[in-house]
Amino acid sequence: MKKIIILLLLTVVGTAAVFSQKQGEIKWMSFNEALEAQKKEPRKIFMDVYTDWCGPCKLLDQNTFHNKDVADYINKNYYAVKFNAEGTEKIDYQDFVYTNPNYDPNRKGRNSQHLFAHAMKINAYPSVVFFDETGKLIQPVPGYKTPQQLEIFLKMVHSDAYKKITSAEAWQNYQENFVSTFKG
Repeated sequence: MKKIIILLLLTVVGTAAVFSQKQGEIKWMSFNEALEAQKKEPRKIFMDVYTDWCGPCKLLDQNTFHNKDVADYINKNYYAVKFNAEGTEKIDYQDFVYTNPNYDPNRKGRNSQHLFAHAMKINAYPSVVFFDETGKLIQPVPGYKTPQQLEIFLKMVHSDAYKKITSAEAWQNYQENFVSTFKG
């Protein structure tokens, strides 16, 4: 009987550990998968544009994307895409297939930029990019963001408030009136 109780206890603890690991994790997919998902259930796309050598990209992943509030909000409201801006993924977007024809697999560190990253005008890593429910590019946002710094963009794009922000003054006003709810 004692062994059964111990076995049950270990099972409950193990299940809780697995569940707690899943909380705070973003459900990433490829951009092509996100575009396909949009056909079945329209939703905006949130894209993390990173490179393997980028230190701030790793910090964004570790500190911001593993924040429970950030992960839960993104999973609920967006299709989340992780895109290596120097990788080899084929992107089929708006009747064009984007690749990285100059990618060198033997090169250490920086590599050539993927044509899709170039088309989005990405010039800093990390960057996050937003697309609307039809896959149309809304805006890239460059640089590392804390959970609270990312929250304002996540909520502004999700609510379509970005459509009303047409000047620096309007952006300043939006920031001043924004109430953060994400925990650090």
